[in-house]
Amino acid sequence: MACTTILVGKKASMDGSTMMARNNDMFVADTPQKIQVIPAKDHQTGKYISNKNGFTFDYPEKAYRYQMVPNVNVEKEGIFGGSGFNEKNVGISATESVYANEHVLAYDPLVANGIAEDSMVVAVLPYIDSARHGVAYLGEIIKKYGSPEGNGVVFSDKDEVWYMEIVTGHHWVAQRIPEDHYAVIANQIAQEEIDFNDPDNFMWSEGIQAFVKKHHLNPDHEGFNFCHIFGTDTEKDRYYNTPRVWFGQRYLNPEIEQTPVSSDLPFLRKASRKISLEDVAYILGSHYNETVYDPYGKGTEREKHLYRPIALNRTQDSHIMQVRNHVPEELSTIMWVCLGVPAFNPHLPFYGNAMDTASSFNDTSLEWDLADGYWMYRTITALVEGHYSELIESDIDFVKASRETLIRLVAETDEKAKELHGEVLPDYLTKQNQEIVALMKTKAMKYIGQLVKDSIELSKLTYKMDINL
Repeated sequence: MACTTILVGKKASMDGSTMMARNNDMFVADTPQKIQVIPAKDHQTGKYISNKNGFTFDYPEKAYRYQMVPNVNVEKEGIFGGSGFNEKNVGISATESVYANEHVLAYDPLVANGIAEDSMVVAVLPYIDSARHGVAYLGEIIKKYGSPEGNGVVFSDKDEVWYMEIVTGHHWVAQRIPEDHYAVIANQIAQEEIDFNDPDNFMWSEGIQAFVKKHHLNPDHEGFNFCHIFGTDTEKDRYYNTPRVWFGQRYLNPEIEQTPVSSDLPFLRKASRKISLEDVAYILGSHYNETVYDPYGKGTEREKHLYRPIALNRTQDSHIMQVRNHVPEELSTIMWVCLGVPAFNPHLPFYGNAMDTASSFNDTSLEWDLADGYWMYRTITALVEGHYSELIESDIDFVKASRETLIRLVAETDEKAKELHGEVLPDYLTKQNQEIVALMKTKAMKYIGQLVKDSIELSKLTYKMDINL
């Protein structure tokens, strides 16, 4: 799997929100997803066992309510909970696949039955109270059980966004994203200089400095550049990974000259303007728009297929995890989710403190069914792509109108919810989640109908006789 992640500190965003966002790209184009809310448990018993690699742990007695966006076919594909908020307003996005070099892996190999991406959300999110706690909690699991793969994991709350990179069997570092910075990450180990004298902003696995020193792993004369020590810098990076970082930074810092294949793109940047939710959604849905590298653009055939785009046909869900600081805490968390390709579809808001989502999102079929949100929005993708040049303008209008509606609905929900307290509030947020989904389904189905009619008009099976030929 190969995802793209965007992180935004609260002083870098337009409204003071923290944001973490990711496209969840699976192995194939057809891996149906759903959105679930798992209730709190005061007396958990039993043992969790992954059906992917056998990782197991005893359930802690108490668990918070939490959301997740898992695979539908758990028996075949594994859970892969993906993202969600818990009732403490703490979010997780798990994971961004990252890859260590052979030198570090030789001395700390991956652990086959350690905690992997498929288990990350269910093993961590129900038990953490803050973003920082999430890093520490997962770090303890890795210390005890090890890791079978490289993973970048993000935790957020109202004040902080933490990015944690697990790179070998037992070693990792994590960094708090500065409040006025953003990051774009694309399947490479991204963190740079680690300050071991600043535990407020950095966390790390036990013994990592001694490990690097013992095995002579640091290529630099001084400092501890995590990317240089543990990462890779290959031709694959420059064609598959770095171009996505380049495009994200180009969009948020158009004044900075960089190349898509640069090995020196920084992990953190200050944007030239404040970053909106729509900016993040645009990057997640991008495919080198307005450049010669756009597969739908005007470059040469080689240019159009040179670099791996951010949005792919195998993007199964795209999420923007927003924790807002201008509303009461009970309303602060929204998981904006696009179950489909974000290049062609809007992200819908799901309040983190609702008790449920909606049947069209939490009861997804493995087979195509327009009643399901996943299949409905993927149908839009298929229809628009079928006649891209003729239909993309209508799709842009559909997404824009959808966002306008959703922004208004969230504002109206916030205003009404401020008057509610106790158990009435989560019930109201649940109702609003369901009403928003229903309204957007009506709009999406109407648009699908128009796309079908437009596609028929664009058929090549037409003929007009011209006797003057």
